[in-house]
Amino acid sequence: MARKKVNKVKITRGERLLYTYGIIALVFTISLKIFCGAFIGELKMSIEEINYNIDSQTKTNESLTMKVNELTSFENVSDVVKDMGLAYNNDNIVVVDE
Repeated sequence: MARKKVNKVKITRGERLLYTYGIIALVFTISLKIFCGAFIGELKMSIEEINYNIDSQTKTNESLTMKVNELTSFENVSDVVKDMGLAYNNDNIVVVDE
């Protein structure tokens, strides 16, 4: 019986070092991608929260502007003037064009 010769593959020191650095780079790249993805997701949530706050504040401002316009309408002003016992004088009204 003839014995088969088994050839062992020898890895040199430089190859071992190259493989080690390659694995380290792969692990670092994957962890960096995960970390950056989580950070970007957090930023997107923060931006959406700020946009929601801006929208709600805009709606509040519009509502308050409508109330101011309603309270400063001619009918309300004339009612307040009559309640205070003052007279309406059309000569004192000045129209300002914007």
